[in-house]
Amino acid sequence: MIIRSKAPLRLGLAGGGTDVSPYSDLYGGAILNATISLYAYTTIEPLDNGKVVFSSPDAGLEEEYQAKEILDTAGYFVLSKGVYNRIVRDFTHAPLSCRVTCHVDAPAGSGLGTSSTLVVSILGAFAEWLKLPLGEYDLARLAYEIERIDLQMAGGKQDQYAATFGGFNYMQFLQDDKVIVNPLRIRQRYQDELAHNLLLYYTQTSHVSAEIIQGQIDNVKAKNNKSIEAMHQLKEQAVMMKESLLKGDIDAIGNILNFGWEHKKRTAANISNPLLDDIYQTALAAGATGGKVSGAGGGGFMFFYCPNTTRYAVENALCAKFSGQAKRYEFTQEGLKTWTL
Repeated sequence: MIIRSKAPLRLGLAGGGTDVSPYSDLYGGAILNATISLYAYTTIEPLDNGKVVFSSPDAGLEEEYQAKEILDTAGYFVLSKGVYNRIVRDFTHAPLSCRVTCHVDAPAGSGLGTSSTLVVSILGAFAEWLKLPLGEYDLARLAYEIERIDLQMAGGKQDQYAATFGGFNYMQFLQDDKVIVNPLRIRQRYQDELAHNLLLYYTQTSHVSAEIIQGQIDNVKAKNNKSIEAMHQLKEQAVMMKESLLKGDIDAIGNILNFGWEHKKRTAANISNPLLDDIYQTALAAGATGGKVSGAGGGGFMFFYCPNTTRYAVENALCAKFSGQAKRYEFTQEGLKTWTL
């Protein structure tokens, strides 16, 4: 028997950072994101030898352990071990012998939600194997708890819900720790136009999102008014983005992205740097009307809104001056998928 799963990565279009505690606990947050045709994959193969094997063909790494109820999360396969430990603790109450193989279509630190999406993918595969009664909200919440509480990794809530639900979603993070996912019915031609005009560019750099997010957390705890007001504006940006997409005012998105980028840089240090600023200004000079760094900031993917046919000039300008590369994608309608062979 072979169990497989895949969960889509996401573009955080607006509101980034307002899903992070304590801001979301104090003021409530709002995010608008959309999943794309890049995925995190998991394969589980049950074993009968009392071993647990974690494999990453991407990194050429494999680790083998004696199956037991709690695995030490030190080492390379932190996320896989975290999911295994929670599954055993909450559901099987006995060790599981299996091989878990994972692959992600984008590198770690790319800003596309790779870590959280991988947790959703691994968790989904275990749920498929063990026939666990987990709905979408249950699974996304459990993925969040594994990453943020069990493994103590700093970050927000949006990625787990985006990977689980899929599609375009306006998400609200309420002050009572509840999350409401509002799927958006955006006309297909608007989605196609946005995918055509939104250039996804990999800077060939990466970031450690936890460090950047911790700076944001510290600013809220310290009641840094400049940072908090910037986050209020990012929450408003999510509303602006939702209205633009639903009405089909696609060309307004460049200005909305630029509005968000200027405020995002005020939420914490290291959101941008001289290289990212240079890339941003080069894109604008070539015809883009706005953009942002995907995810927490500091590196990874950037994306730019390029009206009409300017995406070609923007791509040429970026590739001529920098070592990064453009990445083709499409928006996806579905979230986590699992199946058994």
